[in-house]
Amino acid sequence: MDRSKNKHKKVFLSFRLGKETFAVSVKKVLEVLQKQHITEVPDVPSYIRGVINFRGDILPVCDARLKFNIGVHNGDDKYVIIVLDLENNNQRLRIGAIADGVKDVISIEESDIKPVPEMGLKYNADFLIGMIKSGDSFIMILNVDKVFTSEEVDFLKNTSAEI
Repeated sequence: MDRSKNKHKKVFLSFRLGKETFAVSVKKVLEVLQKQHITEVPDVPSYIRGVINFRGDILPVCDARLKFNIGVHNGDDKYVIIVLDLENNNQRLRIGAIADGVKDVISIEESDIKPVPEMGLKYNADFLIGMIKSGDSFIMILNVDKVFTSEEVDFLKNTSAEI
């Protein structure tokens, strides 16, 4: 069996936000939860929907649509919560990210991941590793460790600890 063919493949979980498809390394995904009650927390950034109980711990939940400026998620819609294990400046954080749905687990050749094009000075694409072509559209590959700033990670950790 020739194992060299799989040497440069990476495995991702793909999911939908609106009409767009994103993917995140399966190494960062702890679990995918079905829609459940989210307890709202006052005075948090607009993309934070609240907290849930995850295995006895308080888990902050962000609305990925709002974080990425893709539009508001209707609370009545079906959704999943992707539980992610993040690391930012040597700080670890578990967070739930609301997505419209999980699509698939996909294996991608590293050579198929294309760089994110420049889109102007105000656009921060640091949280995108790259993009891959999928039919007539693209799948955006996320670096979840860079989706939140160090300040946001501090805030989320402190908010979870205070609750």
